[in-house]
Amino acid sequence: MGKAGPTGRSAAGLLSVAGGQPDRHRQVYGRRRGRALRPAQRARINGLLPRLAIIIPASGRLDIGTVFGITPPLVWLEIGFGGGEHLAQLAEQHPQTGFIGCEVFENGIAKLLGQVERHRLDNIRIFTDDARLMITALPAASIDRVFILFPDPWPKRRQHKRRIVSRATLDGLAEAMTDGAELRIATDDGDYLCWILERITIHPAFEWLARRPGDWRERPPDWPPTRYEQKARAAGRIPTFLRVRRRRRISPVT
Repeated sequence: MGKAGPTGRSAAGLLSVAGGQPDRHRQVYGRRRGRALRPAQRARINGLLPRLAIIIPASGRLDIGTVFGITPPLVWLEIGFGGGEHLAQLAEQHPQTGFIGCEVFENGIAKLLGQVERHRLDNIRIFTDDARLMITALPAASIDRVFILFPDPWPKRRQHKRRIVSRATLDGLAEAMTDGAELRIATDDGDYLCWILERITIHPAFEWLARRPGDWRERPPDWPPTRYEQKARAAGRIPTFLRVRRRRRISPVT
């Protein structure tokens, strides 16, 4: 997640909503663009991205089979994939799993597209707008794992409403995730960590899986590192890694 305020939509951002019509009542926080793209990156944005981009239909509800062409046995979601290294590595390791990546930063999207092209990854789809729209559009019980890695902590009190980890986001994910699905969150900000834990531990749909300090101080072996984690450690910040499980739904008594 970026730190700048809402900006004009990039060419990538226009692909996310049916008909290309933006929602004028919704603000997207985070940079849309950084440095100018190289010609090869621009070519991928214009050529490859339209083949991978998810467009939410006018009905507001996605069909997973339509998104991937077939319905994969598992679908994993990454919210704010940054440069895409984590998403691309997982997609290469799990070729039968479908991956949905959400990111508004055009330069990060371009980097992921480069990895998709180099590694011939055909199991990644990209949403280039606010991840909250994606969460709302997902079918119930359709997502088997969710990643929110190093989201912007928006440290000032007046910015806290911008934090992606919120009761509303957790409510949406609880609806979209399958029973027993795992939510993985990483942060290197102590205040944001307390904020996240406060909301997760009181949410009835989620269970924090930590049983000992190493469960959140150490990144699990099947959790690929990111460039941001490396930068955080180099700057002396200590990341934490939270694993949260979606509790089983209680069937109504008949």
